[in-house]
Amino acid sequence: MEVEGTSGEIIILEKKYSERNLQLITGKKDIRSHTVDIPEEMLLLSEVIEDPRKLPYLLETFHTAQIKNEKAFHFALLRVQVDSDIRMHEDIQRYQQRKYVAETLEKLLYGELMLSVGENSGLEDD
Repeated sequence: MEVEGTSGEIIILEKKYSERNLQLITGKKDIRSHTVDIPEEMLLLSEVIEDPRKLPYLLETFHTAQIKNEKAFHFALLRVQVDSDIRMHEDIQRYQQRKYVAETLEKLLYGELMLSVGENSGLEDD
């Protein structure tokens, strides 16, 4: 299923993905040994944070997707937001776009942002 790509990329089902993005989204540093376990929605998220211009065309796909693990996907969105904030000084436009993608998907799928500023965080257990 997985073919080694050049340094920094992984090929899954004949598509190239950024190794760093897959590590971030899954929360796994040793991503090369877990490529078979990556759900389709996580791969799609990796694609859209790599190229945020794809988001408008994939909104319905995300909205109607059968997300295998809602909690894991939600945390993937949070990791993208946190990483974007931390790296904002590296490339402000790139990381603002990535954060926008993650926040937009979080609002679309979950109705609110867990990390919204100035409001109660949604991180508390119910």
